[in-house]
Amino acid sequence: MSLFDAAAFQAETGVSRETLDRLAAYEATLRKWQPKINLVGPSTLPDAWRRHFLDSAQLYPLLPEGARVLVDLGSGAGFPGLVLAIMGVPEVHLVESDSRKCAFLREAARVAGAPVTVHNKRIEAVPPIAADVVTARALAPLNDLLTWAYPFLQDRGAALFPKGQNVADELTDTTKYWKMRTERFDSRTDPTGTILRVSGIARA
Repeated sequence: MSLFDAAAFQAETGVSRETLDRLAAYEATLRKWQPKINLVGPSTLPDAWRRHFLDSAQLYPLLPEGARVLVDLGSGAGFPGLVLAIMGVPEVHLVESDSRKCAFLREAARVAGAPVTVHNKRIEAVPPIAADVVTARALAPLNDLLTWAYPFLQDRGAALFPKGQNVADELTDTTKYWKMRTERFDSRTDPTGTILRVSGIARA
């Protein structure tokens, strides 16, 4: 597989030079902190622009129209929430229970000039924020994700969840507990991956 670098990311996404510079500052901070805190899988770091930055950025065109407030659950190293903030979502909340990862998120947001709010709490402990969109990446099965997302969304907005090849099984299981509208989009970074856009979420 050919090297996918910052220039390839810009060609794929069409972001401005200024946005790319801010993302590059974030990427450099990730590389600096990775030896101290295991932020991403070590094997993915050489391909970070594809595996993490593009994987996050591909959600941007799928955001609900006019979305202003985004809540990212289990933010970890900031994917996808911090990338989406840098790309232009006005108000982004990053929820992460690990205090060391929160320290990284605050520093990465500072160097990238991204106005985010970092919540160093378990998801269940965060007071409900009226969100237009909830995101989570590689965090939990869909049923759990909807349980956590529901207090932030209620009957408004949408959730965007990148999922792997077991998405059909997760959907089948989840419909026992939830009513929802789902749309599926092919992942641009994983041939077996799907991005789920879930709206109209209500308990079954």
